[in-house]
Amino acid sequence: MLSILIPVYNYNVYPLVLELQKQCINCGIVFEIFCQDDASQSSLNAFNENINALSDCSFVSLKKNLAHRENRNSLAEQAKFEYLLFVDGDSIIIRDDYINKFISNLYDFDVVYGGRQHPEKCPSDNQKLRWKYGKFIEDKSATNREKKPFQSLLFNNTVIKKECFNQVKFDAHLKKYGHDDTQVSYQLSLLNATVNHIENVVEHGDIDINSVYLKKTKESLENLIALYEEEKIDVAFVKLIQLYHFLKGTKITFIISKIHSVFQHLLMKNLTGNHPNLFLFNWYRVGYLCAIDDKN
Repeated sequence: MLSILIPVYNYNVYPLVLELQKQCINCGIVFEIFCQDDASQSSLNAFNENINALSDCSFVSLKKNLAHRENRNSLAEQAKFEYLLFVDGDSIIIRDDYINKFISNLYDFDVVYGGRQHPEKCPSDNQKLRWKYGKFIEDKSATNREKKPFQSLLFNNTVIKKECFNQVKFDAHLKKYGHDDTQVSYQLSLLNATVNHIENVVEHGDIDINSVYLKKTKESLENLIALYEEEKIDVAFVKLIQLYHFLKGTKITFIISKIHSVFQHLLMKNLTGNHPNLFLFNWYRVGYLCAIDDKN
């Protein structure tokens, strides 16, 4: 019935798998839990190897890096069952009825998204940028997600029918971090897939430090531009691309790019510091998009 797929990179997922296995057994369903480390060569894999001793669970460490998207595609290809549950390896299960909640909401839908939440308190000042963006921008109730069902769809905590996933898959041509969910969600919208947003959140456990998240943000913006230029997403699907498309049409990306080059170090100082400002973060993202256009 259910294949639980966990992409792993340098993380101990044994506690996560143990909880998922327990809940699946309690629900009395047929299941498999498949974890695949993307050639991290991490010492934490010594803990992950213990997963292979659990019934209906397996862990594999790849010898060659696939990158996150292809790792997810690879997991899906090996899955045996009708429904695929993608769970990020750094997720923390906070509901005792997590699996049962998904099972109860599967039928008549192609995709079911449970949502995500961030801790109530930021673990450290050095993680505030990712934590703030997650908590105040990304974390949404099912009611709010339903207003834009495809734009609100992420694959950190999502069940999808295997036959539906096989029609979209993650774009393996994009190797950098970010917007893999955007591409798949857009493809699902073209298929008119049925999406159910429910309250079944997992907690985001491994929150990036500020400098790492800023680097990932730049990579994700580069991916977004690539999707836009290759016409793999519609302009109207992403607000940031809508804005970029407008600025490009009015021929002012060059001006914004130059302003960005003057102020980017001050912005980076704030964003990598102990008190990052989300308004400045948005300015940084728009400026960086225009800088990419200027280079092209």
